Amino acid sequence: MPSFTVFKGQDNGQPKKSTTSQPDQLVRDKRTQDMVLGHEGCGVVEDVGPDCKHLKKGDRVGWGFSHDSCGYCDECLEGFEQFCVDRGIYGAANFDQGSFASHAIWREGFLHKTPDGLSDAEAAPLQCGGATVFAALYNAQHGETVGVVGMGGLGHLAIQFASKLGCRVVVLSGTDRKKDEAFRLGATEFVAMKGVEDLKVGRPLQRLLVTTSAQPDWDAILPAMASRSTIYPLSVSAGRLGVPYAPLVFHGIAVQGSLVASRIQHRKMLDFAAVHGIKPIIERFPMTEEGIGEAMKRLEEGKVYYRAVLMVE
Repeated sequence: MPSFTVFKGQDNGQPKKSTTSQPDQLVRDKRTQDMVLGHEGCGVVEDVGPDCKHLKKGDRVGWGFSHDSCGYCDECLEGFEQFCVDRGIYGAANFDQGSFASHAIWREGFLHKTPDGLSDAEAAPLQCGGATVFAALYNAQHGETVGVVGMGGLGHLAIQFASKLGCRVVVLSGTDRKKDEAFRLGATEFVAMKGVEDLKVGRPLQRLLVTTSAQPDWDAILPAMASRSTIYPLSVSAGRLGVPYAPLVFHGIAVQGSLVASRIQHRKMLDFAAVHGIKPIIERFPMTEEGIGEAMKRLEEGKVYYRAVLMVE
């Protein structure tokens, strides 16, 4: 098996250049762990194994959070392989494979062809961020009112997808700093939430995508939710979800967990993005120890303009 360059985590949290040649053992997703970093990426197929049937050398492909599944359980057979009990997901399998690398070795069935309408730099942030918001919007109806909490890496994609799906998009952000950009991306309505106790929206929210790490002010938001609406908490947090109990019961409001997307949803997402011109707003950094370190520092400081993309030099 060939060796190739990867960038791993280490004790001080700074990326380090290394090499790998094969998958390794189970670890957790931490920048301080000795694991290859990065869970969404794009590249070009350089070679295929003897069992590959659909991809060939030269194909442009991408991959996301999910890498493998058993293929036989109920979840897999029903098209929800991201919930397979034997799934392979970033941080829990394939320790020596990741997108912060010159190469990677993945199972063919979990690679997704990149449409011609998207560059690799544009397609890479869609492999997890785009898949995550698209899955939460997958059964949205034309004319449905969709709320998006937060306008960062996930939120700015959610606005575009919901708008192109024909939904009314209400953006709930902390301040009005990104108001003009929200409308350019397809928002119908914008609300600056800071200090708001009585949220007023044009129409009740039938679907709410929470894309922020911090929980929103549920006391302010729940009265704006429609009866039988659904809330999708999409960011990963180690804390507890604290939602007032009574409004959920009396208005039939559901809280729905959602983990990235199934493979069919993922591939439809890429095609939909290419057809409708949905693209992430990105900053480019070189894929070097220094470039990765700079990108992570800007991310921690909240200075990344939506999505940071590492480019192989």
